[in-house]
Amino acid sequence: MPEYRFTEYFEREVLRKRPYLRREWCVAVVENPTRTERQEDNRWRFWAPVPELDGRHLREITLDDRTTIHNAFPDRGFTP
Repeated sequence: MPEYRFTEYFEREVLRKRPYLRREWCVAVVENPTRTERQEDNRWRFWAPVPELDGRHLREITLDDRTTIHNAFPDRGFTP
């Protein structure tokens, strides 16, 4: 099982703006995504529904290693 880390940006900004987010949800999204795609800037996007968010999809952004979580937010426009 990979060791997941969180960027300083995630710790300082993302959790400040979205204090309801839980790190364990973020790890679960990366481990069991509904969809994954590579971004242009060597980062990855992951989407998965989170039951605690009433089943809405959470979008995660990781660094290129796919284990360092950089950003997370509910994706209101996601369609599976």
